[in-house]
Amino acid sequence: MRSLARSVLFLGAFGLTRLAAQAPSDLDLLPATITQGEKPVTTKLSERMAALHVPGVSIAAIHDGKIAWAKGYGVVGLGGAPVTPETLFQAASISKPVTAMAVMHLVQTGKLNLDTDVNQYLKSWKVPSNSFTEKTKITLRELLSHTAGMTVHGFPGYASDAPLPTLVQVLNGAKPANTPAIYVDIAPGSEWRYSGGGFVVAQQLLLDVTGKSFPEFMRETVLAPAGMSRSTYDQPLPKSRMSEAAMPYHSDDKPTQGGPHVYPEMSAAGLWTTPSDLAHFAIELQNALAGKSTILSAATAKEMLTPIKGGWGIGIGVGGGAAHPYFEHNGANDGFQCDLVAYDSGDGIAIMTDSDNGGMLAREILRTIAYERKWPDFAPRELPNPANISLSADTLRRYAGIYGLAPGANMIITVESGQLISQMTHQQKLPLSPISANVFTPKVVDAQLEFPKDEQGPASQMILHQNGRDMTAKRLSDADAKAVLDAASDFDRRFKEQKPAPGSEAAVRRMIDELIAGKPNYDLMSPGLANATRQQLTGIQSMFAGFGALQSVNFKGVGPGGADIYQVKFEKGSIDYRIWLAPDGKVDSANFRPSE
Repeated sequence: MRSLARSVLFLGAFGLTRLAAQAPSDLDLLPATITQGEKPVTTKLSERMAALHVPGVSIAAIHDGKIAWAKGYGVVGLGGAPVTPETLFQAASISKPVTAMAVMHLVQTGKLNLDTDVNQYLKSWKVPSNSFTEKTKITLRELLSHTAGMTVHGFPGYASDAPLPTLVQVLNGAKPANTPAIYVDIAPGSEWRYSGGGFVVAQQLLLDVTGKSFPEFMRETVLAPAGMSRSTYDQPLPKSRMSEAAMPYHSDDKPTQGGPHVYPEMSAAGLWTTPSDLAHFAIELQNALAGKSTILSAATAKEMLTPIKGGWGIGIGVGGGAAHPYFEHNGANDGFQCDLVAYDSGDGIAIMTDSDNGGMLAREILRTIAYERKWPDFAPRELPNPANISLSADTLRRYAGIYGLAPGANMIITVESGQLISQMTHQQKLPLSPISANVFTPKVVDAQLEFPKDEQGPASQMILHQNGRDMTAKRLSDADAKAVLDAASDFDRRFKEQKPAPGSEAAVRRMIDELIAGKPNYDLMSPGLANATRQQLTGIQSMFAGFGALQSVNFKGVGPGGADIYQVKFEKGSIDYRIWLAPDGKVDSANFRPSE
């Protein structure tokens, strides 16, 4: 899915007492939080797969440096064959740490230096010179740790029948590439910013240095030595192997048109693999730390897993306490989502799915495994029993109000039947349970809302604790709060009646015309949408150009998240365009995907 902007601030025990060698036939998944003194309410994996529209999932569990069990659940596609441990999935961004291991092997053998100017290695293309690169040269260490200041976060891939760009065209943002040019636009080393573009630069460097195709180089350097026998970076996947692959699905149960997207950006998103092979990769890295790998020495593995900035080592995220460090990476391609987590000491898990909703399911599986294995991280939070916390009606009313987290993102707190209820902009209502007199949780997600202590009268602010971040939200003035409530009431009415917001069709038509011309009116967009559009404009313009002339714009309905949904037909295709208008008429957010 192509997304122009979308801020998400509030996201919405299997029956084993040990990690047995035999895979469980089903899993009892735990919620994000559990209450002390109460038996957790669990949900069967099969039920969650159906609810989240995830046709298939495959899991490999690691224990004591070995694969303890591996099993597939569901099907490779609706009406298709069962998923097995041998079923191939796209690893998406988990392609990056595997690439990084290959780079570190070349560093170890003296063929590359992590701190040398990469332009000394690049032959077919050079990092464009500008005021940032003139002051500081770009290095492999920076490219692989997302600290080089490179542009382009990720890649949407290419439909199976679409023309494919060369790697140099991807780097330059030249047609038929569907992403902008890759270059440095902030001071190298100044901050951590995820950049798949940096890995594409590394891919070109590896081609220039080795003289081999990328799939061949990766097979020889990492895949074969690590025992990843079913894995390949070939893009597209050879037709002879398509029968081994799961098919990608969107969150509404509809398959990606034409099957899996193709990713010439192989180093960043091109790996086809299985959870068992990802487990072999993790075990290889664990073995390397113990001095038992043929690919990396213990010193090189330690350097790869040493945090540089933002909790990232070289090509991989790192975390955990000093006694139990771990490494991790997740991935999301069109219709595929996956997760890999492993402790340095020998436990871990690899989870792969064939749905855009698979990331949510993977987190539920991860926290369940973590709870059963008593891992120090990732397990559900244990909360005090709210029955033991007594709060007066006056206290609850003090917290009720509307709090602004970001432009266009507000948290509405109300009191209903003696309980606090939260509702983020464009999201459903969630009941809150008290953790203490001034801290509450929605329970279904791992988040906390904290109000100031010892204040008299209405709370002046609220702090959202989620995903390791703290976001402070100020209480809105009465006038601003009224505007938010009016907008919420208007949405409730529109959703019930399935009527579009006034001006949304005109905004869709205007935006499409401007995107085709390459001249968006950023003044009519929210800041977040404007920034995302600037970064993706070249690719978006190229995509629309391939559709031909606009033929029709037809309203389909109002989505539960508040979007007006239009089907936009062109000469050579059609898309579903979702648009959210702010009260002032500006476009708060928009995204689109092929109609199916």
